[in-house]
This record gives sequence, C-alpha cells and structure tokens, in this order.
Amino acid sequence: MAKPLRFGIIAGEMSGDNLGAGLMAAILLKYPNCEFEGIGGPAMIKLGFKSFFPMERLSVMGFIEPLSRLPELLGIERQLRRYFTENPPDAFIGIDSPAFNIRIEKSLRANNIKTIHYVSPSVWAYREKRIKKIKQAVDLMLVLFPFETAIYDANNIKVRFVGHPLADSIGFEDNRVVARKNLGLDESATVVALMPGSRSNEIKRLGPVFFKTAKFLHRSHPDYQFVVPCANSECKSQVQLILKKEVCDSLVKVLDGDAQTAISASDLVLLASGTATLEAMLFKRLMVVCYKLSPLTYALASRMLKIPYVGLPNLLAGKLLVPEFMQNAVTGKNLSNEIVRLLNDDSGRKEIISQFEHIHRQIAGNANERAADAVLQFARG
Repeated sequence: MAKPLRFGIIAGEMSGDNLGAGLMAAILLKYPNCEFEGIGGPAMIKLGFKSFFPMERLSVMGFIEPLSRLPELLGIERQLRRYFTENPPDAFIGIDSPAFNIRIEKSLRANNIKTIHYVSPSVWAYREKRIKKIKQAVDLMLVLFPFETAIYDANNIKVRFVGHPLADSIGFEDNRVVARKNLGLDESATVVALMPGSRSNEIKRLGPVFFKTAKFLHRSHPDYQFVVPCANSECKSQVQLILKKEVCDSLVKVLDGDAQTAISASDLVLLASGTATLEAMLFKRLMVVCYKLSPLTYALASRMLKIPYVGLPNLLAGKLLVPEFMQNAVTGKNLSNEIVRLLNDDSGRKEIISQFEHIHRQIAGNANERAADAVLQFARG
C-alpha cells in the first residue's frame, strides 16, 4: 500500500489558517489519506491538522513588536526546523508569515526538502532585496494576485497565480437587504461600517479616531447608522471601552464577529488597511482606507515603501481608486468630510463599483483547487 502524502504547513495568522484550511480541503478531496502537521489554527485543526504550537504565538506584526518575542519565536523555529529535517514531508508549505517561514524554508531546502510559499511577501512594495533570500528558500511561490508574478518571473523563481479564495466565497449578488435584516438595521438608512482592525494596537490607534468620525457624521447626518464588528471578546471589550471614553457607545452598534455581514449591510466602510479592504472591494462597497502605525515603525516603513498606495484595491487597480489616509492625516474631520463626499457622488460611486467588479472577476476562479493542483503537481513531480 502506497505511503500517504504528508505536508508540513506553518500558518501564523487567522487569514493563513483560512487559506490553509481551503488548501487542505481541496487536497483531501483528491487524496483523503493526506497528512498535515506543523502550526495551524482552528479551521485547519478541524480538518485533521496536527498543530505543534498554538498559532497565536506567531501572530506578531510590524518591525518592533517581534523583537520582544524573539527568544520564544527562535525557539519554536528551531524545534520545527529540526522536526521537519528529521521527518521530511513530501513538501513544506509556508503560508504567509514570511519573516518566520522564509528562514525555515531556506533551512529545509538546503536539506533537499521541497518548499512552497503561499502568499507573496510584499517584495514589490518594500525591501526588494528580500527576493534574493526568497530565491534561496523557495522552490515554488503561489501568489493571490496577477500583478505579483512579474517580480518572480524576472528573478527566475517558479511562480503560480492561483487567485484569492475570498473572490470565490464572496459572490457577485448584492445581499444588502438581507444583511441589514440580520443585523437589525433600517433598510433605508445610510449605514457606515467601522473596522479599526483586529489587533489591539490597531484598535488603540484607529478606534478613537473612527468613533470621533461617527460623532462628526451623526451631528450633520443624524439618520446615519454605524456598526463595528469585533473579531473576538478581547477586541469587543477594547472597542466598548473606547466607545464609552468617546461618549458614543449609544451611537455605534457593536457586533460579535459578523465582519462580512457588516460590510454587506453597509453603504461605506471606514477601515484599516489590510485584508478587510479586499473584502469590502469584493462586496462592492465604497471605502475609506486608513494606515496608522507607531511613529517609529512608520518612520522605518515610509523610508522603505516604493509603491504609491497601501490599499489592496488601489494596488490591484494600478491607480488611486479608493481614498487613503495615512498617519497624521487620519483625523475625525478629514475622514467624515471624505465619507460625506463619497456618499454624495453618484457618478463616482458607479465608476468605483464597476472597477471593483472587473477586479473581482480577475481574481476569482476556484483558488483553493488551483492551489491544491499546484501543490500536488509539485510534490509528486
């Protein structure tokens, strides 16, 4: 009897857990006896994944935060590297988390273990020299967006564009009325979804400004309704404290999860730069994107950035399609003025939505299955 295929996988974020689960499910349809182990979250574990460490231990961001966790992260990395070297999988798949995964991939590849990286690091945005490290570490790069293939082709790194699973799971029909009914919102109201992020530092920096923005908007447009989806109980507690401090807790409806329902129910989303901007685009909702870091992290990042935009819709469109506010420009007055402008510009809205639909069709198309096919073909080849 043939030995079952075995894959090592490391996912360090909830988005990576979702990608990993989609990939696993598509592989298991073709090879039900496949084995998966490494680090993953609840969605992957539900499919039989064996996680050696809690995924949350890898969930760090920025340039400064990882330094305080360095000894622990290095210890986890050392144990995983040793385990996979002594127990070689058919292929190792690092899902996102490039700072952690690329180092492991380099070590495993040096030991003749096939390596795949799923989700391109932002080498097209900053620290382009990382492409040399990627070339040393990665046999196959799976990218979510079409524009990401160019830099790998130029550097002779095997690359496959697979699309984004969110573009498959979020359809083209508009379910705004149903979403509002589910959330208890007025069908005819103007609804603004406030999404300051899911990490504590993001909420700390953007939450107060977003809620001040809601107060500004309510004064001039008392018919507006506001919702804020919270990723977990910790986020919800933090959001509620800020709402009370800003004296607008009666103004904003706080949700347990339901981020996609909140976006679907809205006319416009005010949000932190990140995956949520992709979701808002796929739901064809107007948005205002905000990017605010600690002063030191921003000083470092702004020197390295070599792209004109930070929001995914703008990067995918290749132009400023949705407004972006960065650092000191993120103020309640600026944001409220821009939101009113967007909501009152019917012709501009139609053009933006048309562009969103075009991009959606570009990146949709059975992403999980395409990623699984690429992985299986490479592992068996």
